[in-house]
Amino acid sequence: MTTTMPDRELPRTEPLDPAAIVEESVRLLLDRYVFPDVAAELAVLLRERLAAGAYRTQEPAELAERVTADLQSVNGDRHLRLIHHETPVPEGEGAATLALMRRRFDASLGGVPRLELLEGGVAVLELGPAFFPVDWAAETFGPALALASRAEALVLDLRGNRGGDPDTVAFVCSYLLDERTHLNTMHWREGGRTLTAESWSLPYVPGPRFGGSKPLYVLTGPGTFSAAEECAYDLQQLGRAVIVGEPSGGGAHPREGYTVHPNLEVSVSTGRAVNPVSGTNWEGTGVQPDVPVPAAEALDRAVELARERLTALSSS
Repeated sequence: MTTTMPDRELPRTEPLDPAAIVEESVRLLLDRYVFPDVAAELAVLLRERLAAGAYRTQEPAELAERVTADLQSVNGDRHLRLIHHETPVPEGEGAATLALMRRRFDASLGGVPRLELLEGGVAVLELGPAFFPVDWAAETFGPALALASRAEALVLDLRGNRGGDPDTVAFVCSYLLDERTHLNTMHWREGGRTLTAESWSLPYVPGPRFGGSKPLYVLTGPGTFSAAEECAYDLQQLGRAVIVGEPSGGGAHPREGYTVHPNLEVSVSTGRAVNPVSGTNWEGTGVQPDVPVPAAEALDRAVELARERLTALSSS
């Protein structure tokens, strides 16, 4: 006896209107992209490609791939993308990104998958897969950093952290410094205007700090991106941490997302980071490690360095 199973109902997608999506992407670029001259160049390129039929498809994933390739063809900005979402996402500025971040937060122990004290007083703290919005992250990051404050040395693992909220970067750095410190300056573009905002570590954190003097090592790799790169870069430029691993992904421009179709989100870089020490950032180059090793070996190497440093300190 055989039973005929009903066809599985697949998620429905709204019919694509590539022309409308491209035109809305152009409008957002011209209004919000941090580099107006590049935005104008990209506007011409996307409209030329649209007229040539390059975006003629009814597959959202295919359209996203084609448009993203063109968006990144001028200056290689990896935050500049048309993102395809398998599951329909909410409308509104930042709504798609926030919904995805919430799912990842709930599935990752609040972004603290590992906190461990190793032999010799070396703690390992992994933060990932993102620097979640600070009003969420404080719930988990704060207690984890407070616990790690008891260690003699700390290894902060950001190899799988894809970025997130710059305010969370300041929150994390606040536990790793002794006093209020200028971390970064952001130059934002909004409605054709340029706005400037400085980022500082906090004068107060809930719980004890690890502080600004004990040995600190930060692990990076190709999977370290955006706000996670800022955390590593800020601490490196301040001379606070030793970076161990491989160069990071190279995305220094904070971005905002705009839903332009139930399954498509335009990601536009709306800001530019300028470090107060270096006067520049890690865009395109990534954060360069002080101790270059394959990312897979970075933890073992950092723990080895931490133990060597603690031994040297105890004998001095």
